[in-house]
Amino acid sequence: MFHRLVKFPDSYSFFLFGPRGTGKTFLLKDRFIGQSGVLYIDLLQPSEMETFTLNSRELTQRIEGHRNLRWVLIDEIQKIPKLLDLVHQQIESTSLYFVLTGSSARKLKRGAANLLAGRAFVYHLFPLTHREIGSDFSLEQVLSWGSLPKIFDFNNDAERFEYLKSYTHTYLQEEIVAEQLIRKVEPFMRFLSVAAQMNGQDINYSKIAQQIGVSSPTVQTYFQILEDTMVGTLLSPFNESIRKQQAGNPKFYFFDLGVQRSLSNTLSIPLTPQTYAFGKAFEHFVINEVIRLVSYNRKEFSFSYLRTKSGIEIDLIMERPGMKRALIEIKSTTLVTERDTKALCHLQKDIPNSEAFIFSLDPNPKKIAEVSCLPWQNGLEEVGL
Repeated sequence: MFHRLVKFPDSYSFFLFGPRGTGKTFLLKDRFIGQSGVLYIDLLQPSEMETFTLNSRELTQRIEGHRNLRWVLIDEIQKIPKLLDLVHQQIESTSLYFVLTGSSARKLKRGAANLLAGRAFVYHLFPLTHREIGSDFSLEQVLSWGSLPKIFDFNNDAERFEYLKSYTHTYLQEEIVAEQLIRKVEPFMRFLSVAAQMNGQDINYSKIAQQIGVSSPTVQTYFQILEDTMVGTLLSPFNESIRKQQAGNPKFYFFDLGVQRSLSNTLSIPLTPQTYAFGKAFEHFVINEVIRLVSYNRKEFSFSYLRTKSGIEIDLIMERPGMKRALIEIKSTTLVTERDTKALCHLQKDIPNSEAFIFSLDPNPKKIAEVSCLPWQNGLEEVGL
């Protein structure tokens, strides 16, 4: 069992959002089930789904049927957004606390909900971080198979392969369709494959549209659906004074490396150190670690990237209120040299109130010019995570 970093309140209602398979239900059952004063409702169960769809007052009736009730857990609340009206009433009129999980905030925002207008905190759960994996962490395994908790139950790569293929088919394809987030299945399925192949690259909306046979606005909607369902994160271009040199559209990073490799049909291709594919996977991994740790540590950091028209790039720019901007280059090299720092040194001069970092596989911390070159684990700590 892994010790998860997300911390929940003891006396306030909250949402817990995250893609399927990240461990939301397991985590909440471990904390709440078995205690007195807890009512648990699982909307993934077909019978429960039918019951609450036909009679939303069932929620009030069950609450009134329990004595000494303190917590009400509703799993996959986006299945029936109208239940949030009753949850809202209960929060206002009783001393109950609600825990509401979901794999998509999109339907809630469209259907009901302004997320209870501050009456419930919002948390997110992701695949496992290296800190949660602890002594069992293997960079090679995580780059190859991702870090969904279930992956660590399997003893061989064949089972991991089958799990990820099943996950991407039943969840990313069928479930998003079942949630009625899209109307046409075939172009969306083609889009998932293309988006996975372009993971971490500037998004060329018109090129993708031509490949899958839809319009550019439809492709933009598809990416927004993936972000709303927490299947990935859009990373916007840096937009301050240096914007005159900026080139490109947002980038998109899938929430898990194994899922991305499954969708791009590269699971069976080994990742070899010192190759382009390994370097891109390592960049993907570090950016996902940053996103997860910022969320778990409740930091108000925001992210962007920079690529100039001349091709000079900074992989990640972190805005840290009260601190300098962190300009981060991610390199899979095991030996950082002065050559690796040239782009950062050049661009840092044009970005005010910033400090520069290289996160790498070089085990030896060093300072080259104005750039702090750190092992990636140390680098995460150094920037406040």
